[in-house]
Amino acid sequence: MAASDNGQLIREQVVAAFERKMKLRIMSGGTKAFYGRTTYGEPLDMRQHRGIVNYDPTELVLTVRSGTTLTEIETALDAQEQMLPFEPPHFGQQASIGGTIATGLAGPRRPYSSSVRDCVLGCQLINGKGEYLHFGGQVMKNVAGYDVSRLVTGSMGTLGVMLQFSIKVLPKPAGCITLIQKHSAEEALHMMNRIKGNPLPVDASCYHEGNLYIRLSGSIAALESAHNQLGGDLYNEGEQFWHQLREHELAFFTAAKTLWRLSVKPSTPKLALDGQQLIDWGGAQRWLASEEPEQKIRAVVAEAGGHATLFRGGDRTGEIFHPLSPALMVIHQNLKKAFDPGAICNPGAMYANL
Repeated sequence: MAASDNGQLIREQVVAAFERKMKLRIMSGGTKAFYGRTTYGEPLDMRQHRGIVNYDPTELVLTVRSGTTLTEIETALDAQEQMLPFEPPHFGQQASIGGTIATGLAGPRRPYSSSVRDCVLGCQLINGKGEYLHFGGQVMKNVAGYDVSRLVTGSMGTLGVMLQFSIKVLPKPAGCITLIQKHSAEEALHMMNRIKGNPLPVDASCYHEGNLYIRLSGSIAALESAHNQLGGDLYNEGEQFWHQLREHELAFFTAAKTLWRLSVKPSTPKLALDGQQLIDWGGAQRWLASEEPEQKIRAVVAEAGGHATLFRGGDRTGEIFHPLSPALMVIHQNLKKAFDPGAICNPGAMYANL
């Protein structure tokens, strides 16, 4: 059950900051503090606002406070043979569910299961004026009104202080294997896209250094059948590989001085950019380690119909996320004013003028 509820103390801090026009830098475990633009303000530490509020395995719903670590959550779910569908990266032992939802980052399973946004059923937050707000509920059918629970997911804490979430969870699969196949990048992309058109129990696929890795999850009979259809060799170190991919522990990531996250259509050919590329999410997510100019990278990705995010390194005072169109920027600014009229919550974490 819940370990610590200091929501009232947090609210008092927000109210004081609003009245004094003082900026707040909302933080928890700090494992994703590298992400987004460099922000500033008085630290608002959420680590003590933690604990599982309610967990009903039969309903597949977990309600948890934002400062709760992913390790604590996953331990509770493991005991019931359940899991978070979006396989979130930790990037450190102190990773919290609040930071996970604020950044919206998901792991290899995301395109085959659910995004972070799809799993957030409800949330409680304190807006920039110190008012408690409660959106959504604990069931998937609760869709009345505007779905603010999804809106705050990936908002980088710019709309308020997130206190608590209700999250959809799923049963763990009965079995899991990884297949490995030798391919060129073009062949791997073709294979990834062909797999998606077939009813196979694939829940991760990645191309790295000439190898296509395919993870299959399900019943033993389904895994054997899928293996026979797809071919390839069983990769005994599959569990370690997917963990290292999720946590950016592969040499590709650790050696990168500047790392870009590119989002494109899965069928997009390998992008004509200098540097090393790793293809994830069945082709939809491309990781690029490159010192190419920002303008060139964004232009090439935009021409392919995608967007580029400066994930690590580079100039963190510039624009990190792909530029918004003028119309979308106006929508973002209006939302910021509605939730945080004093612009005190994580100012500039997403864009310079938000």
